[in-house]
Amino acid sequence: MILCTNSEISSFFAGESVVCRCMHNSPIPSPQSPGFRELGVDAKFLSILENKKILKPTPIQHQAIPPALEGKDLIGIAQTGTGKTFAFGLPMLQRLSAGKKRGLIILPTRELAYQVEDALRPFAMTCGIRMAVFVGGASMHLQRKMLRDNPRIIVATPGRLNDHLEKRTVTLREVEVLVLDEADRMLDMGFKPQIDRILSHVPRERQTLLFSATMPQNIVQLATAQMHLPLRIEVAPAGTAASKVEQEVIIVRQQEKGVLLQSLLKDYTGQVLVFSRTKHGAKKITRTLNEGHFKAAEIHANRSLSQRRAALEGFKRGNHRVLVATDIASRGIDVTGIELVVNYDLPDDPSDYVHRIGRTGRAEREGRAISFATPTQARNIRDIEKLIRGPLKRRQHASLPPVHMEEATTGGGGGGGGRYRTKRSGSRRPQRGGAQGNRYRGGGGRNRRRG
Repeated sequence: MILCTNSEISSFFAGESVVCRCMHNSPIPSPQSPGFRELGVDAKFLSILENKKILKPTPIQHQAIPPALEGKDLIGIAQTGTGKTFAFGLPMLQRLSAGKKRGLIILPTRELAYQVEDALRPFAMTCGIRMAVFVGGASMHLQRKMLRDNPRIIVATPGRLNDHLEKRTVTLREVEVLVLDEADRMLDMGFKPQIDRILSHVPRERQTLLFSATMPQNIVQLATAQMHLPLRIEVAPAGTAASKVEQEVIIVRQQEKGVLLQSLLKDYTGQVLVFSRTKHGAKKITRTLNEGHFKAAEIHANRSLSQRRAALEGFKRGNHRVLVATDIASRGIDVTGIELVVNYDLPDDPSDYVHRIGRTGRAEREGRAISFATPTQARNIRDIEKLIRGPLKRRQHASLPPVHMEEATTGGGGGGGGRYRTKRSGSRRPQRGGAQGNRYRGGGGRNRRRG
């Protein structure tokens, strides 16, 4: 945890160089580090954690829970799979259980919303706190009916919550604890206008917990405008890839990627997550794998909510060995024990690389990530290496003829070649998603269905 004085925090957000006192020199707590009880977690939560065999806090939980319980604003820089949900969820529930106020969790995708609600539900039940998930693709009418159950915590995606704000079916006047999870991803997906509107509806006097895998300038600006002297907790430098993931790049021609993927699936025995740049590509990869007798499912924006949930559940249960996903649809994939992540196409943005490979090597397990790069994508690889602050091992694969990287200064190449854009073009349409509540409940408005 980084603790700064008021002037140091102001200087930090102004973009000046600041040296702050480091409360924990190592991101990994020692075996003598406090358990959940010593962090101040309520006794009624401890038995649930023990039943789940969660006995030792992760680094982000170790550093975030105590100040969050004190009501401080936090910026948590941590990768996926590091235990962020309990880092913000347990303090939120514990604080709300002492009063009658509300909590609001905003995150980028439907899958992540259901994942967070599923993880926190047992703890909420012990407090008598109802939770509700409001996302796009689900019935607005049913979401309005859920308000009758008086949920005190809403888990929402920005688009659907804005739908309710526009229709005045929800009010956020009593929100006491606000969580922005995977904030960098939400801004990257174009949700800045929706987030701004949500923030204009919640009280200024509130606790805000912001979690992000990276710390781009737009996150700094958001924190400057919306948070009160936040503590910055950084369990790994922003943009750092998961520490237990072995990473490498295989140089391959675009037309040979399919053969290479099937060869890799024969080299490994566990579950595999494959990333495609496009919905069409994900569909084609899935069809080819199933034709090759590899059990594969797909998850992308062209699939309905029920189809995406069925694919994810089938992957979790082991009915599908391979899950093929696009970046947007992959948020919320929380499956323990994924052996291999394959970047069939390099991502459009280097920061997506960090999010992708964070799906393996979770919960202190080891993992592996293999990226396919075409010969003209040298610059793309260098941009990723710059972000993760280290080199990626390049190699050939024995099943294919040798091919070498073209170290040209111009971009291009199949499967996402060319230089990365420093800013999103805005061509991606923000995914719709949302939330409601009883005291969240607003006025009337004609019902409509979206997505």
